Amino acid sequence: MSVPLKDFASLTLLRKQLKAQQEERAVAELEQQRRSRLAAIEADLFRHSIGMVAPLLISEKIFLQPERPDPIARQHLADEQAALAESLSDDFSIETLLDTDAELSYARSSITADTVRKLRRGHWVIQSQLDLHGMRTDEAREALSEYLHAVSRRGLRCVRIIHGKGLGSINKQPVLKGKVRNWLVQKDEVIAFCQAKASDGGSGALVVLLKARS
Repeated sequence: MSVPLKDFASLTLLRKQLKAQQEERAVAELEQQRRSRLAAIEADLFRHSIGMVAPLLISEKIFLQPERPDPIARQHLADEQAALAESLSDDFSIETLLDTDAELSYARSSITADTVRKLRRGHWVIQSQLDLHGMRTDEAREALSEYLHAVSRRGLRCVRIIHGKGLGSINKQPVLKGKVRNWLVQKDEVIAFCQAKASDGGSGALVVLLKARS
């Protein structure tokens, strides 16, 4: 039985394809063998060039950690130094340094009498106030120092300090009244003060004029 011409051509093409694949595999195998031989030769050259080797002996490791210095609270020290620089003394008395009038007014030498009169009359609006009622002397001293520093940084010019009339104190004596005046004189921020008007607290408060920010 004769094979059709079409089928014969297909078989011939198939044979050619199979032969080409075999040739490709043979070439790939030869290339792989060549690379393996080259790698072996290079490995031998490396071993001959370095000679015999031995693994390094690993000694016991000792980790030395330097002793850390004791922490220094630098900010705390700075705060303490600043507090000392701004501390207010109870031993200081306004009478030993400055003259005051019957209305307990005070002004630095550079401040005119007209400025004090204006302060008494309420020329400046009271922008803030600190109430020291019920505080012990140490608490009041610290509160006043911090308050004056804060309002000065804000640029306020006129504030009221309420020290009370001493009605709740032992023997009805106004403990803070004189101390507050003495403390205020020691603060650079303060340039004048006077007893408040009756509507602003009278003898239980002081109106304080602060230095203008430059």
